[in-house]
Amino acid sequence: MSRRVPPLNALKAFEAAARHLSFTKAAEELYVTQAAVSHQIKTLEEHLGLKLFLRKNRSLLLTEEGQGYFLDIKEIFTQLIDATEKLLARGAKGSLTVSLTPSFAIQWLVPRLSLFNELHPEIDVRIKAQDQDENSLTDDVDIAIYYGRGHWSGVQTYKLHTEYLVPLCSPLLLSGHKPLNQPSDLAQHTLLHDTTRRNWKTWMKTAGVRNVQVNQGPIFSHSSMVLQAAVHGQGVAIGNSVLAKPDIDAGRLVIPFSHSLESKNAYYLVIRESQTELGKIVSFKDWMLSLVEQEQEY
Repeated sequence: MSRRVPPLNALKAFEAAARHLSFTKAAEELYVTQAAVSHQIKTLEEHLGLKLFLRKNRSLLLTEEGQGYFLDIKEIFTQLIDATEKLLARGAKGSLTVSLTPSFAIQWLVPRLSLFNELHPEIDVRIKAQDQDENSLTDDVDIAIYYGRGHWSGVQTYKLHTEYLVPLCSPLLLSGHKPLNQPSDLAQHTLLHDTTRRNWKTWMKTAGVRNVQVNQGPIFSHSSMVLQAAVHGQGVAIGNSVLAKPDIDAGRLVIPFSHSLESKNAYYLVIRESQTELGKIVSFKDWMLSLVEQEQEY
């Protein structure tokens, strides 16, 4: 004997219409047209072979069969909602794996992670640092931090800071035997490069500096390395204002010149579209975006 399970969309339409005693209000709740609700109700009535609603004096009433059916399925819908809330509540606890580049982990997230732990001791954050940031939202990862322009398919993205490329150096260089008073003084110093020489070239061009040989100085594979080289007085770096912020705040690095270059790229918090409402992911996302908003001063 086959089980006569009615169409689920039709059941949703009936439950909403019966609860409101209005096709119009049911349509608003379900984000469909009134005609679509009416069609679903008709489909359900044909499936059951029973009349569920009566129209009388411009009002909508339930038939005796409709009233009994509504009371029964109302409990089922309540149980579905309760089961979903319990599932999401369980998802608000446990471990949370975040995948991101080593530089962003070291310079930005790790120094601030205790703030999240204080707010959410029930969530254990696991840091997975890896060089390849894109496509790192694997099955064992809940949240990823990508670097780029935000154009990734199949995921929900949230831009973090607006970033600027700025020159950075140890404060000792400002008062050394080759002081940095103006950008042309960079000709007397070693230039430190973050990944490529392109950033220094672009900065020099937009700053109107022409007498500095850009094709010199070491290139570092990670942003955190070039910042540490600058902290130790090995030269003048061109770096990301966001990643440099801890060293700037601590006085280990200074920005010798006011000219900055807004970056076309940025760090993005990335979540699977199917998990945007999972409790622990929402908690981490909201915390991170709130912190970024407070810090966005550059």
